[in-house]
Amino acid sequence: MKYQIFNVLPEYGTNTILLWDQDTLDAILFDPSAPAQSILDFIIEKKLNVKYIALTHGHADHIGGLDFFKNKLKATTLIHSEDAEMLIDSKKNLSAFMGQDVVVAQADRKLTEGDILTIGSIKLKVIHTPGHTRGGVCFLTDSLLISGDTLFQLSIGRTDFPGGNYETLKNSVVNKLFVLADETKVIPGHGAETSIEIEKVENPFLGIASKI
Repeated sequence: MKYQIFNVLPEYGTNTILLWDQDTLDAILFDPSAPAQSILDFIIEKKLNVKYIALTHGHADHIGGLDFFKNKLKATTLIHSEDAEMLIDSKKNLSAFMGQDVVVAQADRKLTEGDILTIGSIKLKVIHTPGHTRGGVCFLTDSLLISGDTLFQLSIGRTDFPGGNYETLKNSVVNKLFVLADETKVIPGHGAETSIEIEKVENPFLGIASKI
């Protein structure tokens, strides 16, 4: 398994992540923040077959490139059912409040807790982690977690947007993510990589983290 992190929307620092099976070259693209020829060129250069475009949640800075990559790659687009309407409503995805009007096509498939995505020999499990949005999800392999805006390096996602709730997010992190193996690497929706072990011990935004 290999992956590459791209930051093509620097004003928001969103991580767009490409993960692939190095044997089959099947791939999945997470959170395409903006139309980016540089990412497309990388995919072409590596001869990757992008099967899925998966969204960790529906905020504008994570979906802005969805239509561009969908049209270029003909991949199946995925989002949790609770965030599906955010793709077609600029108020719900917050772009209307940023002076923009980000509206993209509806997803091909709505995700639910426990769904498994297969990319070559890679199995990705969908973990529903509401709190930043109602339909926020993380994607887990044996050793890697794509955490979206649920968990950051020494931080967590904002909960003051519509659909956000601190206690719900805290419950998602503590009861669904902190039960994972300590060595699990975490790639968040913004910022640097971290690990479950580091966040359990050091994350200051989760009052009981240090007691786990």
